[in-house]
Amino acid sequence: MPELLILRHGESGHSFSGDDHGRTLTQHGQEQARAVGRWLLEKGHLPDNTLCSDAMRTRQTCIWVNHELGDKAPTPYLDQRLYLAEPRSMLSIINEVPETVQSLLVVAHMPGVQALSMDLASGKSREDPVIQMAGSWPPAGLARFTVGKPWAELDGRGAELTDFFTAG
Repeated sequence: MPELLILRHGESGHSFSGDDHGRTLTQHGQEQARAVGRWLLEKGHLPDNTLCSDAMRTRQTCIWVNHELGDKAPTPYLDQRLYLAEPRSMLSIINEVPETVQSLLVVAHMPGVQALSMDLASGKSREDPVIQMAGSWPPAGLARFTVGKPWAELDGRGAELTDFFTAG
């Protein structure tokens, strides 16, 4: 069954220039991203495709996740449409993913990642992860869904939330 992994970027610093798009990860944010990569590797949830916002902090998150995945890491596709995207916009980007992709990682921003994940979580979702992600989605929080339909048909309540990992 296809798997969807939705990841908020790691902790980022403030922009002294006022350029939100160029904000970078803090040292802690780098460690958080590496912890996500280790968790994915340990649990065997290896993405075969990655969609990533083109903001600096999401790109750096991908770099550190992929550092832990090593040669099992896919090359991320940077999509400027994911930068601060609304949930419906994020979903329409996911709907474009080829059906050959069995495990998709999406790296983006709050509040879109949380709102989209809440929209997607079906009634079959595990209760604890739903409650956890609904209450707080910290930097480097990762929602893992199983998807029972083609990417193009994924819509509201169309996926089962199985895990919510936080890197601390």
